[in-house]
Amino acid sequence: MLGTQKRWQEDLFVAGPLSSLIPDDHILKRVDKIMDLSWLRDEVKDLYCSDNGRPGIDPEAAVRLMLAGFFQGVVHDRKLMREAQVNLAIRWFAGYRLDEKLPDHSSLTKIRQRWGVERFKKIFFKTVQSCIDASLVNGETVHVDATLIRADVSWESLATEHIETVVKENDDGADDNSKGPGRPRSRKPKAKKISTTDPDATMTTSSHNCRMEPFYKQHGAVDDICGVVVDVDITTGQQSEGSQLPDQIKRIESNTGRQIKTLSGDAGYAHGKNFEHLEEKNIDAIIPPQNEHNSPRHLPARRFKYDAKNKNVKCPAGKILTRRTENKQGWIYRSTAKDCCNCALRKRCLGANSKSRTIMISNGYEAMLRARRRRRKPDKKFIETYSRHRWKVEGMHGEAKTQHGLRRAVRRGLANVAIQAYLTAAVINLKRLVTFADGFYSDISNYLAQILALSKIVFACERNLGNNGTGYCQLVKI
Repeated sequence: MLGTQKRWQEDLFVAGPLSSLIPDDHILKRVDKIMDLSWLRDEVKDLYCSDNGRPGIDPEAAVRLMLAGFFQGVVHDRKLMREAQVNLAIRWFAGYRLDEKLPDHSSLTKIRQRWGVERFKKIFFKTVQSCIDASLVNGETVHVDATLIRADVSWESLATEHIETVVKENDDGADDNSKGPGRPRSRKPKAKKISTTDPDATMTTSSHNCRMEPFYKQHGAVDDICGVVVDVDITTGQQSEGSQLPDQIKRIESNTGRQIKTLSGDAGYAHGKNFEHLEEKNIDAIIPPQNEHNSPRHLPARRFKYDAKNKNVKCPAGKILTRRTENKQGWIYRSTAKDCCNCALRKRCLGANSKSRTIMISNGYEAMLRARRRRRKPDKKFIETYSRHRWKVEGMHGEAKTQHGLRRAVRRGLANVAIQAYLTAAVINLKRLVTFADGFYSDISNYLAQILALSKIVFACERNLGNNGTGYCQLVKI
């Protein structure tokens, strides 16, 4: 029989609480059971006047509105407040009744400006601590990686920086014969593009095949056990992730309260200084060194033997290269023109107009050599840990971009992008915590324990049955 739904008469009263209209498996209802923001009011009360002015928005309600938006993938305030007007789950999660007026979208902007970055960073820290209390964080094995976040600027806002004017002002009228900072430059500086609407965003690219765009960069760290985000930091797009590693290690150990034993990263972290720093801290570095050039025009640097004891370099022909100058990257070793003049390897080693060979020995060069030797014959730990690195930390970045709107910055300025990153990381950690609270990880642990017990039984059967039990044992292990 064809049914009919009468929808012309509106209900004046609704029997039952608002929570009864929200499914029990809804993400906001699950998060509400484990999230505690009771500390937030005391944290921000010094920013408000206690005896004057209109009552402001409840701090917990404001944060709950922001987090609800990130859970739903709604990161713009206007769209969030429109969604909250019709979304019962967001209203209930933030503590607003059906007939209660929601705050204006501009109020959330003013709250972010008033609170500042540090208070939103503390919200993220609280989620990390909650995951530590729930035994979701070990802190011994950590995966680090960086990703680019497209700035919220248009191509029309990009302008060419007048580098010639800047260089002239920095030189401060030095004469042509000076050898100091005012020395005339042999090569004309290349013009750079900057954004007039968001100067904090810098031009960079993730690949040589892609054009340069205004980006920010997020440096993230994920614990190995359950993929909990233990550190997040935002810099301009031009900052190298390798140069941020020492400070990142300090923040991770401070956030977790535990010392790192194993750290994995991609080739962007494969600097000699990083390998040396990790060795000094007794951290096992699961970082593949960058590949050397397969077909160099001249003899590669690996053919030159570095003597750390005597601080010199020996070339393939047996000649000694001595230290000459030092820069930020390391020491420059140079041979003499006399040694290279009659050398049999001159054509293979030097260019047509070169008189001597120069070799750069970067800081931490010996640690880099040890890492390269390990990479040629990687052990089981290296292979397994780096395979988890790909889907742990890179998966976290993908989750933040595809599900929580971190692919593009919502607002402009380094501080606003940092707030967006902290709230996104907090949402990801809350999802991990909810999954644990629902018993998923405990069920998986019980399942793995059963598989292990079954494997021991099968191995015992194999010993008793001989070769007849081999196929059955292999099937169970698979």
